[in-house]
Amino acid sequence: MEISKTGLRRAKILELIKVSGKISIQEIIEATGCSEATARRDLDSLEKSGEIIRTIGGAIYDGDRASTSEVSFADKRFSHLPDKERIARRAASLVEEGDVVGLTGGTTTFLIAKELKKLRNITIVTNAVNIAAELVDAEEIQVVVIGGVMRTKSYELIGPLAESVVCKLNVTKMFLGVDGVSQEHGFTMHSELESRIAQQLIERSSQVYAVFDDSKLRRSALFTITPLCQVTGIITNKLPDGWTAPECEEQQLEIYIASDTDQ
Repeated sequence: MEISKTGLRRAKILELIKVSGKISIQEIIEATGCSEATARRDLDSLEKSGEIIRTIGGAIYDGDRASTSEVSFADKRFSHLPDKERIARRAASLVEEGDVVGLTGGTTTFLIAKELKKLRNITIVTNAVNIAAELVDAEEIQVVVIGGVMRTKSYELIGPLAESVVCKLNVTKMFLGVDGVSQEHGFTMHSELESRIAQQLIERSSQVYAVFDDSKLRRSALFTITPLCQVTGIITNKLPDGWTAPECEEQQLEIYIASDTDQ
């Protein structure tokens, strides 16, 4: 079956987006010779396929967007809730007055935000709009929201705009939400663009704590954020197997096990 000119043009546009991670309307016009209206229609069609996200004046690549293995925030919010609440309380206990706290998106980090509302004189930096909304009435807390394009599954803001903001920030303590934890692949996420924001936040943070319940153990999502031993510590409800290895001890990896006594 012969592919139409429209199909060929859209395939070319998609390949260009995959290569650079983003594209503008003007770049599409220059690459394909089509009109501005046609370029916009092509992007609208490609967005419906689930591989790109439309932005003002162009699009960014998000090929993992339609992954069947990724569960939305709304669907997993109440999964393992008691464990996540204990982890959140333990994480919040590490925060001190004057800290700048980084929170990636996720159900556990959302619960950490709820716990942090009890504190005062701290700054919270996040790329998750639901976390920012949760903190809107926290008068003693300054909230910095990283701009960008929102992913509907996670409510996280991603893309070049978000990345341009993160590189200017200085974070005291960062709490990293993850989709999987394994010795082979380290801490992982389903979304490449979300993992890039997390990596940048890690680079800008003095201390980094991965937060996760034991349902994430020995699981690997598509994209690695960072190796196991490249964080300050982990906060979980169950000690992962093999995490007392010499290389982790040499890295002085702190392990916090949240229990019922963490109130």
